[in-house]
Amino acid sequence: MSVNTATAFWTLAPGHGALRQEPLPAPSEGEVRVRALFGAVSRGTEALVFQGRVPESEWQRMRAPFQAGDFPWPVKYGYVSVGVVEAGSVELLGREVFCLYPHQDRYVVPAAAVTPLPPGLPAARAVLAANMETAINGCWDAEPRVGDRIAVIGAGVVGALVAWLCAAIPGTRVCLVDISPGRAELARELGVDFRLADQAPADNDLVVHASGNPEGLCQALALAGDEARVVEMSWYGDREASLPLGEAFHSRRLRLIGSQVGRLPAERTPRWDHRRRLALALDLLRDPCLDALISGESDFHELPALMPRLAAGAGEVLCHRLRYSVPY
Repeated sequence: MSVNTATAFWTLAPGHGALRQEPLPAPSEGEVRVRALFGAVSRGTEALVFQGRVPESEWQRMRAPFQAGDFPWPVKYGYVSVGVVEAGSVELLGREVFCLYPHQDRYVVPAAAVTPLPPGLPAARAVLAANMETAINGCWDAEPRVGDRIAVIGAGVVGALVAWLCAAIPGTRVCLVDISPGRAELARELGVDFRLADQAPADNDLVVHASGNPEGLCQALALAGDEARVVEMSWYGDREASLPLGEAFHSRRLRLIGSQVGRLPAERTPRWDHRRRLALALDLLRDPCLDALISGESDFHELPALMPRLAAGAGEVLCHRLRYSVPY
């Protein structure tokens, strides 16, 4: 493979993608060339993009950093790349870094767009960084407190990370809720309680919904105690969610809060930015128990055949890691 070309994955139509060869420029002053080591595909936003389910009203807001093409397609999309700097900035040369870049085996970006991995974080686990950022933002929006009874509905990667973060707060009683019995082992690996949906505890101080299914949000409202907070972390793309906002919703004075990773909570912005949040996410990922969130690994070149299965949610998919095999 020439250092003057790169291979990238493009979504060409709903449910159909292909690998394309692209020219790769030499890095200019202030830029670096990164050789990808690992990437990842999640079942959330990226699956909706691949299926062509981003509503037109969100085409601009949903653009990823370094995205090429425009919604709905063709589009080069993705936001998880862990690689090694092989040219450019002397200070970063040879460093393993994380970058919010689409699926591509080599790329050139501004040096400021990459974040070096902290000591003790394996590159293979760093693919969880974007999910961890989402979970951190969700916790900031949820404001869990010492002693809270907390239910997290949806034991996917983001929901599991939110439960793991909340469980570190002293005195909290955190329950991870899912319809799949297979998620009990994941909860055990992360050190949090698990219940099937029909056994979930009620009267919670805080409920976080991250299942991606509107029925889960309805259950979140039912599990919330009086005056409790319900945080919605799922994004449905072009689907509508019908909620029972009659009944006792108003008399119980529930608070329904939307959370989205693209914008930091207002009270954080005087002191935090996206770069500081990413650095925190990478630091938190040094815990080896989080390897339980990686449910499989495939070679990058398998992605055109693999992506339809991942987007459809085949099997117990959590974070599916991509392995790049670009030679030095």
